[in-house]
Amino acid sequence: MQQRAKSARATEGRGSSAALTFFRQWLKNPLSVAALSPSSRQLARLMVRELPADARRVIELGGGTGVFTQAMLEHGIAPDHLMVLELNEELHKFLQERFPEVAVVCGDARKLRELAEERRFIPEGTVDAVVSGLGLLSMPKTLQREILEAAFSVLPPDGRYIQFTYGPVSPVPRETLDALGLTVRRGGFALWNIPPASVFVYTRTRSKPIHPVRAK
Repeated sequence: MQQRAKSARATEGRGSSAALTFFRQWLKNPLSVAALSPSSRQLARLMVRELPADARRVIELGGGTGVFTQAMLEHGIAPDHLMVLELNEELHKFLQERFPEVAVVCGDARKLRELAEERRFIPEGTVDAVVSGLGLLSMPKTLQREILEAAFSVLPPDGRYIQFTYGPVSPVPRETLDALGLTVRRGGFALWNIPPASVFVYTRTRSKPIHPVRAK
């Protein structure tokens, strides 16, 4: 009984710390942080539900405070088979301390393949899925395209890019999807997230590989 109470207090403490850290970063730069608060566990479950059934190696973009990271570990993704990119230095440090066994990298998502190769994270050349907490909806189309190109450069022909957004439709415009040879379907809807969020899954419509444009 006492052990459960200690565990509950520890979880509550981590949650409070994560929310405070996240909000502090939003105050510093609201345009670079997608929301006022971390994603809900409901949204995290919906994101993880879209992973391929046999997914073993995953990259997460925009780790934030680790809500999706924790959900994937609980789902069964091994810590050494998960790499998390986070561009914000304070959030990167927070994630490193929270998940010491996970490869947490401070870097630009447009350089995904380069960063993964540097960490020797893709010995087979690809991963099973890319899970994204990035705020694509607020990004210019050129930046969206560069991130998607980088993500699909490390995905096999049947790999999945899993993205959430606060809008009711895909954050990636049709012309970008057509140019990259991608298709999208809507997954779940997290009503209790703040604000409510939709999950979208992107896959290739053709087998031709997508090569990333190196960020300058």
